[in-house]
Amino acid sequence: MAARTSQAFPDTAVSVAGVTDYIKALLEQNDQLHQIWVVGEVSSANNHPKGLFFTLQDPETGASLNCVIWKSQQAKVAALPQPGDQVIVLGQVKVYTQRSQYQLTVWQCLPGGDGLLALRFRQLQRRLQAEGLFDPEYKLPLPLHPRTVAVVTSQKAAAWGDIQKTLLHHYPGLKVLFSPATVQGQTAPASIAKALERVAADGRAEVIILARGGGAAEDLACFNEEQVVRAIADCPIPIISGIGHERDESLADLAADGYAHTPTAAAAMAVPMLEDLWENHQELKLRLHQAVMWQLETNGDRLTALQQRLQRYSITRQLEREQEQQRWLKQRLLQSLHQRLDQAQQHQLALRQTLDALDPHRVLKRGYALVRAEKSGRVIRNAGDLKPGDAIAVQLGQGSVQAQVTEVTPEP
Repeated sequence: MAARTSQAFPDTAVSVAGVTDYIKALLEQNDQLHQIWVVGEVSSANNHPKGLFFTLQDPETGASLNCVIWKSQQAKVAALPQPGDQVIVLGQVKVYTQRSQYQLTVWQCLPGGDGLLALRFRQLQRRLQAEGLFDPEYKLPLPLHPRTVAVVTSQKAAAWGDIQKTLLHHYPGLKVLFSPATVQGQTAPASIAKALERVAADGRAEVIILARGGGAAEDLACFNEEQVVRAIADCPIPIISGIGHERDESLADLAADGYAHTPTAAAAMAVPMLEDLWENHQELKLRLHQAVMWQLETNGDRLTALQQRLQRYSITRQLEREQEQQRWLKQRLLQSLHQRLDQAQQHQLALRQTLDALDPHRVLKRGYALVRAEKSGRVIRNAGDLKPGDAIAVQLGQGSVQAQVTEVTPEP
């Protein structure tokens, strides 16, 4: 008995095209969606040859709506949307059955002021900048030749594979540590901060690569969260950020110690190129060889000159010249000493003669006397200082006498 290889389909089953056509008819024939005004914040914009594709986002709920302004319509709108702008757009909801997606075809775009997300971004950036989290003076220097590199990203992200390939190509033998983190969504900030803390607690990594591939602005919003910025600034290990594409720049990039536009560029910044190191080594080797050869040539020339001088002047002749020089210096020294000794003796003799001339005893020996009051010992120079009956002491050239004044004759 043959087995059943098929079964009957229900009569109510419809094709995929039938479902998408039905949804398209419901949306595009709805009067409210045929011409509708929508208020939102532009989270991303991509200028394509066919038109400007952008995403409107609700800052409160995070809901998003894909929009397009076709090339032929761009000259008619009041303002072209830019990321961060708050806008009011008029358009019609269209369904693309091939991708089962809907988007708003925009006819008119009016500016509505700064978007809420852009305003929060600027306020947070100014506050963190005032605290010094972006100052270059507080950034850690990147190691020139790290032996261990840690990578913080999603394990499923293409950035992780690109970083591994770049590190292996640039610096084979490097030890790579992986600290997985969620890099998109509401749980991403806490996950990134936790991943950085794990690397810091491990202590083996010399530099950290924080990376995520490109995406819409809402996908990269976690890297503008305060928790992530502070985790980067507080990390004791230098961090290189490689987030998004060339045009993307987040607060995490401003806080990081090194900043690259892509994950691949961040990996290239973390380690030197092995080929560059080899070329640098060869250049240094050549310069060292040239320096050694120059020193050898210079010292060889000096040695040759010294040998020639030794040949012109024998050691015996040099010693005789030195001895003759010593004898001449000794003779000059003795002459100088004798001359100074004679001058000192003559000066001493002149001082002695002056002292002898001023010696009071020599005056007394010539017949003069020194009279003093007996009580006070005061020298009497004027007869008017005495009166009859005063006792005086008279010092002569040899000995002294005690006397009493009997008469005073003052000088007329």
